[in-house]
Amino acid sequence: MKKYLFTAVFIMITAISFGQDLPPNPEPGKCYVRCKTPDIYKNETVNVAVSPEYRKIVTYPAEYNTIQEKVLIKEAGQKLLVVPAVWGSQEVTYYEKEDGTKLETQKATFVQGFETVETKAATASWQMSEKLPNCESINPDDCRYWCYKPLPAEFKTMPVEKLQRDATITTISIPGIKKTYNRKVMVKPPTTSIVKTEPEYKTIQKTVLIRDARSEEVIIPAVYRSITKQILVQKGGLTSWKAVDCELIDNTPLPINWDFSSATLNEGAKRIIDARLLPIVKDGVAVYIESHTDMRGTKRDNQDLSNRRAKSVTDYLISKGINASQLRAKGFGESRLLNKCSDNVKCSEAEHAINRRTTFRVVNQN
Repeated sequence: MKKYLFTAVFIMITAISFGQDLPPNPEPGKCYVRCKTPDIYKNETVNVAVSPEYRKIVTYPAEYNTIQEKVLIKEAGQKLLVVPAVWGSQEVTYYEKEDGTKLETQKATFVQGFETVETKAATASWQMSEKLPNCESINPDDCRYWCYKPLPAEFKTMPVEKLQRDATITTISIPGIKKTYNRKVMVKPPTTSIVKTEPEYKTIQKTVLIRDARSEEVIIPAVYRSITKQILVQKGGLTSWKAVDCELIDNTPLPINWDFSSATLNEGAKRIIDARLLPIVKDGVAVYIESHTDMRGTKRDNQDLSNRRAKSVTDYLISKGINASQLRAKGFGESRLLNKCSDNVKCSEAEHAINRRTTFRVVNQN
């Protein structure tokens, strides 16, 4: 009897909110909520270059080899028995180290920039206003109106590197090293009998260039990062009635065992959502998700933690293909305790656990 009375009250409240637009052929014992055909989006992956392709120059120094060479320091000649030959000295210049070059490089330089990507296009949704304070009609709909309010587009800005100046190379000449040696030459030959003299040789050491300095270009490829954005494929907006179990109108526990001070869904939490909540929202109805904490910690931290936990549930449902327009989420921190365990009250861990909860209930879509 109590269940039928609750159903009648719920249908009466809904009728007041939506006028005479009631579900046809209602089933006794069932409750009904309005469902709106959601906007249909598709995800598109965009690659954003966060680091450009650039040229890197690798240089190699000149290569030398040290060799020994036999050189003539005294030519073959003749020696007179009576009047000896007269010899002079001649200086000969040679390269102990030949000319070469070396290369100096200036590295490529970059500047930090930003790139903005539209992650969700602009859209709009219907919203009903509150009852005007000076309304004198007994019908609240006489003092309310519908507004088709725009929802702005969403953007994401990310840092990127941009090439300011590419690598360059400078060639510097390295002069060789010159040295000299002396050799004797005959200035005046003998005037009498001639005796041949043997030539004289000397072994010298010098450095010769085997391979000159050189450079090699290496192309460093660009680095890309993938980002997913939503594109509207089909506009929703049509409404219909959906029968639901009346228990789902009240807050229904979602027994997620959150890790301490964490808003990350573990595998156990995801299985609970898959089994208890996902089938309901897949049927097209909208849900309101609430998350609460116990009183331990500061009020600000608990409020932030409950907000993040409620958002984690909605984000997971969206990743499963549920339209965001079906989901509402809010954290209440420690503001709605279910027992006496407030500040300065000593409670057991089991009593604190009663206040750490996440619930959901079905709601009408405006």
